[in-house]
Amino acid sequence: MKIKQLKPYLMLWSTQAFSSLGSGMTSYALVLWLYLRSGSALETALLSVCSYAPYVIMSIFAGALSDRWNKKHTMLVCDLLAALSSVIVFVLIKTDSLCGWHLYALNAINGLMNTIQQPASEVAATLLIPKDYYQKTSGLRSFSQSLNSILTPILATALFAFAGIDCVIVVDLITFAFAFITLLLFIHIPESDVPKQVEEKLLTAARKGLTWLKDNPLILTLILYLACINLVASIYDAALPAMVLSKQNGGETVLGLVNTCVGIATLAGSVFVTFLPVPKNRVKVISVTLLLSMSSENFLLAFGRTPLLWCIGAVLGWLSIPLMNANLDVIYRSSIPVDMQGRVYSCRNTLQFFTIPIGFLLGGVLVDKVFEPLMAAQPENSLFVSLFGESKGSGAAMLFFIIGIVGVLVCLIFNLRLRKYKWCEI
Repeated sequence: MKIKQLKPYLMLWSTQAFSSLGSGMTSYALVLWLYLRSGSALETALLSVCSYAPYVIMSIFAGALSDRWNKKHTMLVCDLLAALSSVIVFVLIKTDSLCGWHLYALNAINGLMNTIQQPASEVAATLLIPKDYYQKTSGLRSFSQSLNSILTPILATALFAFAGIDCVIVVDLITFAFAFITLLLFIHIPESDVPKQVEEKLLTAARKGLTWLKDNPLILTLILYLACINLVASIYDAALPAMVLSKQNGGETVLGLVNTCVGIATLAGSVFVTFLPVPKNRVKVISVTLLLSMSSENFLLAFGRTPLLWCIGAVLGWLSIPLMNANLDVIYRSSIPVDMQGRVYSCRNTLQFFTIPIGFLLGGVLVDKVFEPLMAAQPENSLFVSLFGESKGSGAAMLFFIIGIVGVLVCLIFNLRLRKYKWCEI
């Protein structure tokens, strides 16, 4: 890999990843702060809902704006406003005025900023990365995301416990300042050579993203595929704490161990992807990796009775995900024209991620209102008790079995639809 050729992107990637670590620590610490204050899982879950709502609703329009605006300026302004929200939280904490509704409002603002920034940063990466390095740089992005997923709970919990949430926010602002100054002074993001149609109406521009997807069935099918997978995955995210924290051999330490295994697996997968050669058929790689993920972890969580089996399931479920993401990323970047990427990526965000908040809410309802009461009513010698256990958490285990079946069926159905596509990098 020619480092000089990739230097601008590597500077952007590393500093933005550092800033994301600080932002993730603040988000994690705020969840701890709110839960300790309220004792309500619903109140803490609303933090994620407030973040996702503007992201899902406004993404299509944000992409149209992103294609018009200067990418670097868009990223700088969004970063600055997100940092301002952290400053506001810091001031409210210092004045002992912070309330839950403050966090909901600020999370909604941050979600909106992320909605606008994300398509701009995607296009900026495309403009900075030589085409030959799409897969390798996608592996780097997965690497930093995986590393952050490991470090965020560890560092945030330690700082929160020993120095308080205000210290976590200070660290967040330091990482922001480092990334902001680097982007402002040392990174030049070229603009696309394709002329911008600034006179185009916003709704018309947004509609073009949807029209492009309609005319490119491979990309649209992949997006809908991932939307269904995200629904299953978000139900998994909602059910995992309910099961692990409730089981007799579970608890907070075991839940942290399982999540750490997820981070380590994705980290290892990201390193592996960086050194892999170009596959003959990227669509097939996506299909196989998702089927492997859906057919392993959920069933080990459903039937496993020990933390060791849960950790093995986490590794099997997440090890291949960076490989899937890398090939998906290459298909997107190589297929979507640069001048359309902001609009198309934003349409993708709405279509691919709208199932996540639905999955979180659905998972919580299914655990609390359906499967836990169902398992509690089972006699000791019933088949369900022998399969999923008899203690609290057995209902969540049964839900993992259901979503495991659903996940496999989703993969098989979409894999049949994708067989006709033989997409590979030229």
